[in-house]
Amino acid sequence: MKSKIALFFMILISFLLQCTLLHVISIGSITPNLILILCISMGLMRGRKSGLWTGFFCGFLVDMFYGSVFGFYALIYMYIGFLSGYAHRICYDDDIKVPVMLAGIGDLLYGLSVYALQFLLRGRLGLGTYLYRIILPEIFYTVILTLIVYRVFHYINYHFMNNPSMKESESIWVLK
Repeated sequence: MKSKIALFFMILISFLLQCTLLHVISIGSITPNLILILCISMGLMRGRKSGLWTGFFCGFLVDMFYGSVFGFYALIYMYIGFLSGYAHRICYDDDIKVPVMLAGIGDLLYGLSVYALQFLLRGRLGLGTYLYRIILPEIFYTVILTLIVYRVFHYINYHFMNNPSMKESESIWVLK
């Protein structure tokens, strides 16, 4: 129960910081994607199912407040959290290289998904411009923020959410 409450507050605080503080420190209207970092971190530290459900609830919040198509961001964040959970068994939580690499890849997938489903389907074909002006700066900014924030998420996971006897099949997100 303590881990569910801690994860709820992590999702809520990440969303609030994404919507408020990170817009203040944006460079050229490009902000880092803290919610994506949370989804990737939970997938890496807790497994596929936890990454999937964390991504779903983070995306659900984004859809409720900012989405034009309901479920669009929930689906994207859910897939990214799930895919990052595949690295759960092969990486150490203390190693920062894998989360940084996955944050870059995840942000690239996020940017390309948003481009394909929101711009390309409406006939806007400026992929080079979108890639150069929005996706690559956001990847760079998200990777820099991952270096700082991942350690905070790791600390919270280790001290408030860690239950060594719990297997991934007994995850807090499994519907029974």
